[in-house]
Amino acid sequence: MEVIEAIKTRRSIRHYKPDPIEEEKITTVLESARWAPSWANTQCWRFVVVRDGERKARLAETLTSWNPSRSAIKEAPVVIVACAELGKSGFYDGNLVTDKGDWYMFDIALAMQNIALAAHSLGLGTVHVGALDAQKAAQVLNVPQGVVVVEMTPLGYPAKEAEAPPRKELSELVFHESYGQR
Repeated sequence: MEVIEAIKTRRSIRHYKPDPIEEEKITTVLESARWAPSWANTQCWRFVVVRDGERKARLAETLTSWNPSRSAIKEAPVVIVACAELGKSGFYDGNLVTDKGDWYMFDIALAMQNIALAAHSLGLGTVHVGALDAQKAAQVLNVPQGVVVVEMTPLGYPAKEAEAPPRKELSELVFHESYGQR
């Protein structure tokens, strides 16, 4: 699958078949995250791969009550939880050098989008899940101090195809030379 096609056809999947995922596909998806760009190549991301049904159910309980992905976390054969080592991304010689604070959210987003696109190219589905109690999820996964849970994604074969949501036109999103200038 071409990159542009993968970008345009990837969808948020919230219903999965119970079919197991081939180990080489899981490795390929994780490998794609490893190759994501990061601040000064700090690679602050760490990933926890969860297959155990009880642990997935406990992770689902960390999601907000209104989160539509709660059942997806429980039913997908695999859940990948993205964590970040703090104090690395956005720092130079131990000093924070960005006015955005620790840059880990950006780095994790890049790695997770690589996961989503790679998974889609392999016939697998994902959905970015961020509305959760990260501290409770960290307890479920025994995440050490200095590392935070950022997001998670179920991973599996889609039970059904999802429709594309409407997208804004470029003319609504892009300015030239200065903000607001069309």
